[in-house]
Amino acid sequence: MTTKIGIIICDRYRRCAGGKCFRSLKNREGAFSIYADQEVELVGYTTCEGCPGGNIEYAGDEMVKNGAQVIHLATGLVVGYPPCPYIDTFKEFLEARYDVKVVVGTHPIPEKYLTMHTRLGTWDDPAWDALTAPTMSDEATRLAYN
Repeated sequence: MTTKIGIIICDRYRRCAGGKCFRSLKNREGAFSIYADQEVELVGYTTCEGCPGGNIEYAGDEMVKNGAQVIHLATGLVVGYPPCPYIDTFKEFLEARYDVKVVVGTHPIPEKYLTMHTRLGTWDDPAWDALTAPTMSDEATRLAYN
């Protein structure tokens, strides 16, 4: 059975070609490690359309119409400066409105972002643990995604 997924990225990265997300999907790294023994099909890739996420409703609707069973909120929402203040809102809305699983994260967190957020204390609050856990890979993997 194939799991169909969609990816929503932060609009500040709207020109992103998706290289890290697609590489990690292919390699089943970062948040995509949950599909280690599964076939996956990407059925949507778009931005949130900028704060406060004007495209979340439309994107979720389109992805689900295309068969998405899981929507990933891209790692950029977590590692950007500052991190997206709407992550929890997006997740709660998409799950409630479309009855779809939402995973925070795509590719592994690059080491340079971990270093900077550690220096800034961005993720010191334990609430961030659940948001960073799916993409907090080992150091070698994080370095490979720099």
